[in-house]
Amino acid sequence: MALIVIGVLLLVAAVVGFFVMQSTKKELHAMIGTETLSIPELEQLRGVSDELGAQGGFRKVTEVVGAAHPRPEGALISEISKSECVWYGYRIDRQYERIEYREGKKRYSKHTEKVAEFSSSEGYALVDAQGVTIGVDPNGTKPEGAEQTVNRFEPSRGGGSQEFALFGVKLPDFLNTGENSTIGFDYKEWLIRPGQRLYVLGEVHDRIGPLVIGKPGQPGHFIIAARTEDELRAARTQKHKYLAIGVIAAFALGLALITFGALR
Repeated sequence: MALIVIGVLLLVAAVVGFFVMQSTKKELHAMIGTETLSIPELEQLRGVSDELGAQGGFRKVTEVVGAAHPRPEGALISEISKSECVWYGYRIDRQYERIEYREGKKRYSKHTEKVAEFSSSEGYALVDAQGVTIGVDPNGTKPEGAEQTVNRFEPSRGGGSQEFALFGVKLPDFLNTGENSTIGFDYKEWLIRPGQRLYVLGEVHDRIGPLVIGKPGQPGHFIIAARTEDELRAARTQKHKYLAIGVIAAFALGLALITFGALR
């Protein structure tokens, strides 16, 4: 019976891996098939759209490259490291120890749960080599290759509640109970600093007047990355290759275990 269960789990993993592989392939094809346009070229296309009487209706799926620049209100300040940036995100995980009693014996097991996660949604801009600007609407999207500025573990100070170093607020009393004690917290933060060169694949529009690139209105791909297009393509090609090998191996092994288990 155990072999059949393991076999089924491997088949499920193969199916999940297949869909991830297909998604990776579609992203790769989107990058290959989408033209990279300069901001002046996009302005020219918008001008043609305006001449045809479609003011505010310009839409163009494209790739744009430029240096990150703060919004008019100024740079953001990240929550944990207090660094100037145009985008930041963080995640806080709680590590805790659970006490269980089995056959009259006390057993300890370590677990991790997400306590908080955040990705800034404020817009910023890209500036090209000629100094021309286009807005970026991140829509809460975490950029690939963002700089990690914080990766630390803070042990719990004990007690029924603990003050978050991040917000200065109290966490609820669930942290330390008789059979569920907090070990500590993992803090992670990522950000994009002003001047960081970015690659963006998305839809350019002029709904608010100036050109902005963001998530496509129709189903499509939206990628923000602190990497070059060549690096992104290479990473996805390698990921697709490894997923393909894993899917085939998991499917074959899972089928073999189910067959063997059924014949036993």
